[in-house]
Formats: sequence, C-alpha cells, structure tokens
Amino acid sequence: MHHLYDKASSLTASIIGGAIEVHRDKGPGLIEPIYEWCLLKELELRNLACTSQKVVKIHYKGFAREEPLRFDILVEGCVLVEVKAVQRILPIHKAQILSYMKILDVPLGLLVNFHEMKLTDGVHRLILPGANNSEF
Repeated sequence: MHHLYDKASSLTASIIGGAIEVHRDKGPGLIEPIYEWCLLKELELRNLACTSQKVVKIHYKGFAREEPLRFDILVEGCVLVEVKAVQRILPIHKAQILSYMKILDVPLGLLVNFHEMKLTDGVHRLILPGANNSEF
C-alpha cells in the first residue's frame, strides 16, 4: 500500500465538501480558474495545506530534468485535485491527472467538474494503480 494512501483517503470527504461549498456559492457556468481559486481558498479555510505548482524532477532512461509541473491543487501532499468546467469529462482528463499523480507519487486524485448542476455527479475519484494494494 502507498505510504500516503490512508491519509489521502481520509482527506477526500473534506475536499469534496469544500468543492460542494464552492459550487453552492458560485453555481455552474463559470470558467475553471475561478473555481480553482475559490476551492483553494475554501481548502485553506479548512486548514488544509495546499499548493498549485511544483518543480519536479522528470526521469527518462537515465536522464533527469527539472520541470515546473502545473497542476490545479495538491492537498496535504497526498491528494491531487484537478478542476474542470466542461460539458463532460473525457478519458484524456483522467489520463492527465493519473500521469501527474504518477510523477508526483500521489496515491489519490479527485477530478471535479463544476459544470454539473449537482456537483457530486461531476466528482471522479482516481487511485494510482496499486496504491491501495499491499504489494505497492
């Protein structure tokens, strides 16, 4: 099991609650940066440590390079939140967050689509492959 899986799993309810609060206040129909900023502030009000950019080291076949990775919100270093305001979530959206989770070594991700009339219909919980197994 990933060493941060239990911590990440325990945080998801609070993060989703924060997203619901933002959606309740702002409603659907705005652009992603507005929802992202509001959610970041809501999570900070809930005393959760958040960051939105990080320089990471990318490794490839013996080569390494530092690269700024632009992701929406990393909560407590263990849950990656990707904010969307789209008609529907596409497979590429899930692939992107899973790739970021792998690079950041984060066990859980939440893909949140604020375009939905009922926010919970737009929440997708993703697990880094193997993160919840004892063989990780």
